[in-house]
Amino acid sequence: MSQHDPSPTRNGHVAPNGTALGTVRICDFTGQLAGAGATKWLAAFGAEVIRIEDPVNQGMWDVLRNMPPFVDDRRGPDFGGGFNNHNVEKRGITLNLRTDRGKEILTEIIAKSDVVSENYAAGVLAKWGFGWDRLREIREDLIYVSNCGFGHEGPYAAYKTWGPIVQAMSGLTFTSGMPDREPAGWGYSYMDHTGGMYMALAILFALIHKQRTGEGQWVDLSCTDAGLSLNGPAILDWTVNGRPSRREGSPEGNRSSSPPMAPHGIYECAGDDDWVSIACRGDEDWAVLADLIGEPWAKDDRWRTLAGRIASQDELDEKITSWTKTRDKFDIQRSAIGKGVPTAAVQKPEERIEHDPGTTEFGLWPEVEHAKMGRVRVDGLPAHFSKTDWKIEQGGPCVGQHTDEVLSSLLGYDADEIARLHEEGIV
Repeated sequence: MSQHDPSPTRNGHVAPNGTALGTVRICDFTGQLAGAGATKWLAAFGAEVIRIEDPVNQGMWDVLRNMPPFVDDRRGPDFGGGFNNHNVEKRGITLNLRTDRGKEILTEIIAKSDVVSENYAAGVLAKWGFGWDRLREIREDLIYVSNCGFGHEGPYAAYKTWGPIVQAMSGLTFTSGMPDREPAGWGYSYMDHTGGMYMALAILFALIHKQRTGEGQWVDLSCTDAGLSLNGPAILDWTVNGRPSRREGSPEGNRSSSPPMAPHGIYECAGDDDWVSIACRGDEDWAVLADLIGEPWAKDDRWRTLAGRIASQDELDEKITSWTKTRDKFDIQRSAIGKGVPTAAVQKPEERIEHDPGTTEFGLWPEVEHAKMGRVRVDGLPAHFSKTDWKIEQGGPCVGQHTDEVLSSLLGYDADEIARLHEEGIV
């Protein structure tokens, strides 16, 4: 087969000719999603990621190791579904850093790594004797990326955070809620996802700099400041116009005021907690939707113009809901989209994952082989590269699964020495 006739993968995408990050080794202390989600991206693109975990607490710094979802009735640090999802394609070793010998072994691993990554609270690695000054003594061109709530500088550096705390402190929680009600925030940890993505970018930027100059560096990432940056125009509006993002008379969160549209919202449908989104971009969209609704009220002259629909938007939403409540959300979606009106059923997880061809055909749910759970499905990555696509085939590591392998293949330890380390509780 010629180089211009690439082989397709099972997902229909071009098979990779190589890996984008195959020359990169990461000594990884990350956990949960804000950290482990970052190194998952890099591992999927070929980086060798070696997770360092504690043999005494069975890797439970990452609480997801023992948290649902579970594939069956087995429990324990090797069966957490979230942990597996965030740590595919990584190797895992246990290393007792309470001991001098454990610290010596870690030093050897760091000396052979390009990156050290962690998302502990500020200063944890330094307390263990591996702060930035020590790390660059071990390897001059090392990249160290830390991701904590407020970074290592400033009056809040010592404070500890979690994704929802970051959202509140950065102002994101304040922006979400119904008019005249308290802020509602989100039903999931948005800044764990986003924090991991910022961290992945930070590692890549530092790697590019090292490639160009040969220089390592410390990247001190503040997850709260990352969240603050997402406020964007809302901060500009307050700074320039003195206008807060939530104020008296502000529209419902589902309504569009810039540009103004009506109807524009999420409407209840027949079924158990089923909803559909409908957006009429102008009078032409409304005329089409009114014909689709086919009820006398939809032909009312008040609704013919945008000004009329905006003036009585509450009433219009009530009438649309009376129509959608008796219908299946997917039937509404098919009918409205077929006539050119932007409409989408609000899908539940099972619908989005099991039945939506858009995600399955994109290859968004690869299966991996886990040492104890067997074949399980995980999240893929929402991008495909024609030359160096990601690969997700191997499940997250069980506690200490690759300890002997890393000690022998990377550090050159023989079987007797590895056995002694086990006996002494070092690994």
